[in-house]
Amino acid sequence: MDEQEKLLLQLLEHRKALFGKALPARMSDSFAVREVFLEMRDGVRLFTKCYLPEGEGQFPTVLMRSCYPHSERALNLQGEEYSKRGFAFVYQWCRGTANSEGEWEPNVNERNDGLDTLEWLRNQPFSGNIGYLGDSYLALTGWCMADAVPEEVKSMYLGVYGTDRHVSAYKDGLFRQDILTAWAMDNAGKEITADMIESYKHMPQVEVDEKLWGIKLPWYRDWITSTQRSDSYWQQGFWKLLKDIPGKVKIPIYIREGWYDHHLGSALVTYQDLSSEAREHSTLQVGPWNHGYASVISHQNTDNLEDDSVQAPLSWFYKTLVENKLPQKEVLTYKIGADKWTKRDSFPPAPSGEKTLYLSIDGKSTGALKETADNSENDASYTYNPDNAPFAHGGESMLRSMEQVGSLSQPAAGYRDDVLSFISEPLEDGFSFCGAIKARLYVSSTAEDTAFYVKVMEEFEDGETVNIRGGITTLAFRNGSDARLTYTPDEIVEVNISMWDIDWKVQKNSKIRVDISSSHFPEYALHSNQAGIWSTQVKNITATQTLYAGGKYASQINFPLE
Repeated sequence: MDEQEKLLLQLLEHRKALFGKALPARMSDSFAVREVFLEMRDGVRLFTKCYLPEGEGQFPTVLMRSCYPHSERALNLQGEEYSKRGFAFVYQWCRGTANSEGEWEPNVNERNDGLDTLEWLRNQPFSGNIGYLGDSYLALTGWCMADAVPEEVKSMYLGVYGTDRHVSAYKDGLFRQDILTAWAMDNAGKEITADMIESYKHMPQVEVDEKLWGIKLPWYRDWITSTQRSDSYWQQGFWKLLKDIPGKVKIPIYIREGWYDHHLGSALVTYQDLSSEAREHSTLQVGPWNHGYASVISHQNTDNLEDDSVQAPLSWFYKTLVENKLPQKEVLTYKIGADKWTKRDSFPPAPSGEKTLYLSIDGKSTGALKETADNSENDASYTYNPDNAPFAHGGESMLRSMEQVGSLSQPAAGYRDDVLSFISEPLEDGFSFCGAIKARLYVSSTAEDTAFYVKVMEEFEDGETVNIRGGITTLAFRNGSDARLTYTPDEIVEVNISMWDIDWKVQKNSKIRVDISSSHFPEYALHSNQAGIWSTQVKNITATQTLYAGGKYASQINFPLE
């Protein structure tokens, strides 16, 4: 038995234990199973499996659509447990996956196939009120039709996914490679045995599919060449349709996310984009989780954190399908460092103020963070070589490198020559913030384009340091520009980096540390230090990066206080 199989079995046993104590309690140990090859509008037949409760009549029904055959045992468990509680549970394999007919092509068929399935389901004698359930790609299969579902569909429970695909794919022109390159390798339609890091580093990346994977994937090439939101790829077709759907949704949606899930940024945009009608009865929940709902914070108490990944959807569907009630609007966020859940009316909350720490440069690789800016101007430089770049450890948007995701113990300040570190004095009083940390830096480079990465950390009294948030930008897409900007080497420019939201309490007597570098690979693709589309570059070059602070260059970090 390999390690992956062991992990799957462990997860399955964990879910069995959660179901064992979940409410509503099991009503019976008996259920029936029905298998159907359901014909879509174009004649392709999709394998559909129905778990039905004991007895006759209409039952509250939950539908899932999946493209992941390795999850079959988990889906079967879910079907058994839901049906024992009086729900009909139906799951279907997306076309071209498992034993469903057709050709597998991600995303494009899911709306029509999902709506065809719902039309069939609403006419089944066993089906009453209908809900839709799914995480990740299984949430996409719900979102992509959420604006057009029949009246029998009363609610959806959609986790770890967002409908703004450009946010999920790019940050200021840099591709989130450990998510989407890894996903392409795992879902190419054939087994890919090429080395992951070698695949990430291949140049030009636009040819990695044929050169290393032995298959041409036009949809992957579209992802990695459409860097700008204004590109037609994002402004038409499926991704444009998906981006616009939340504003047209009328039913309640439970949006479940993790502070260290790679879809968080997109999911928060999706929540904001919900129609007022839908948001009034929807829930947003964000916990200290990764993409698999595992807690990934370290050196912090989590006594008040429990795994509700089974209970929460059961409670949601009991209310919306069985009791036929409209939920009230609710936002639930877990505050890291305080070990508590907070109920809010909206997200992000309006800040009560702002805490600003200014970077102070003393000419060395380690500087200070101060409450006031230095009067004199100083600078510090480092060499960024993409062929010897810092690797990610502790971050938000990684998938294949899951062990590097989360708030993790960090190396000592100044651990590399190409990383500048800045540390505050111990904070006599801790502070609490919720929202987006923002960095304003003044920088220059010898390259025509390059990247700058900021990591914000908390150093506890015992010296242990964990990351809070990180963010990246490029000179070509600095300050939120969608259009590609030009840059003259050695020109000093202001760059602003807005990080993903987080709910955090900094402890009394902790220090804040900030690291500045030019890479967080493979969370983001390596920047070659050349202008143009990243995936078409054929070589890397080395650049000298300079950071400025003090005087008119008041480089700073801003926290939104509660």
